[in-house]
Amino acid sequence: MTRGMERTPQPGTGIVHFGPGAFHRAHQADYVDRLLANDRRWGIAAVSLRSRGTIDALKSQHGCYTLAILDEQTSFRTIAVHTRALGPADSDAIRRQLAEPAIRIVTCTVTEKGYCLAADGSLDFAHPDIVHDLSKPSQPVSLLGWLALGFADRRANGLPPFTPICCDNMASNGTKLGNAVAAFAGRLDPELARWIRGVVQFPNTLVDSITPATDDHLRNLVREATGFDDSIPVSREAYAQWVIDDILPKDSPDLASVGVVLSSDVGAWAKAKLRILNGAHSTLAYVGLLMGHEAVADAMADPALSAFVERLVREGMIPGLQPSPIDLDRYADETFARLRNSAIHHKLSQIAWDGSQKLPYRLLDTIIDVRSSARRMSPLLVPIAAWILFLERQARAGEPIVDPLADLLEAAARTGDSVDRILNLREVFPEILASDPGFVGAVKDIAAIMRSKGVAAALAISG
Repeated sequence: MTRGMERTPQPGTGIVHFGPGAFHRAHQADYVDRLLANDRRWGIAAVSLRSRGTIDALKSQHGCYTLAILDEQTSFRTIAVHTRALGPADSDAIRRQLAEPAIRIVTCTVTEKGYCLAADGSLDFAHPDIVHDLSKPSQPVSLLGWLALGFADRRANGLPPFTPICCDNMASNGTKLGNAVAAFAGRLDPELARWIRGVVQFPNTLVDSITPATDDHLRNLVREATGFDDSIPVSREAYAQWVIDDILPKDSPDLASVGVVLSSDVGAWAKAKLRILNGAHSTLAYVGLLMGHEAVADAMADPALSAFVERLVREGMIPGLQPSPIDLDRYADETFARLRNSAIHHKLSQIAWDGSQKLPYRLLDTIIDVRSSARRMSPLLVPIAAWILFLERQARAGEPIVDPLADLLEAAARTGDSVDRILNLREVFPEILASDPGFVGAVKDIAAIMRSKGVAAALAISG
């Protein structure tokens, strides 16, 4: 047991969470932990479907651990919100917990692959976990199987449903989860599926906070600062955001009281995050790596690159998001402050992964919008050209390209006409751009400037 982590008194349990990894424990658990100060009903039963490591550590520490907030001054607080810790061998206890009348919310962070979805976002009935759960519905191994079983038990017992809240960043995550659960239940019991579609709310959500992986450096930092020998501390930046569709039932926890945004337009928040935060991240990654920077804060300390990214956001991205229920200028200010946080060592090389999957949503959608407006397109093309030159550098140096299309990208990047070849990949660039001579020509011109005069020259000319 960790010294100083005794919990008194024990809160009630009103939430079940599947996937108690670092992000959940640094993000949702922090919100709910603060909620307990005024309402002790909402303790969290943590459920891990795959491994026992975190579960066993939570048990040994009485459900408590340290959260380090990494900002100009690092701060520490004990999170004491987890009332139970259940693992793969605790199926009976998980089932009983989901059937408890006090459970009103079931949250989940199981990564996108944990939802067993096909490429089009529908349930993949051929997924091994779904095949298993349909054959043994009372012994599920998937999140969807557990939700369906939990709903079946509550319906049979005359209890209202709990509300599932997906906390993984997928587009329309609640809608996809609801459709998948109903589709799964429909194969077992059409009446249950109709009940789910009729009475269960599946809110869409957005979550955001940079959460570095826990390592020995963090454990030592916590031990030195607090005296606690904590085996599972977590850390995150000071900024945290949780936006939920404003459709929660009346008997739900008052999450708004601890800073959760209840919105009728979660899509607007998601679009702002993709284009402003994630668009800036990708720009910093590819341009920054070509300029020799290693981390986000390092890149933002470069005056030319920082000024370029700020102009890109304010002049290239924000106009295309308006009108919006969000104060976009304030959101941009918060974003730039986050990017300059030197306490978070967010590697550009990691942000650069999977560019073929990220760029369409982070930058190409904005470029398509700009084509039909009077706004300048060239600044938005700088990160596209930088991505291509980054791919060239990786391929020609024999360094790995971390991307689902790695083979295609590497083959194209090794050729003498790499810009044309990559821009012609329909898996990345839609026809409306790939067939536009103005778009293609401008990207080629910027890439040529980067090669002949350097990246800084391209920033100056395009900015």
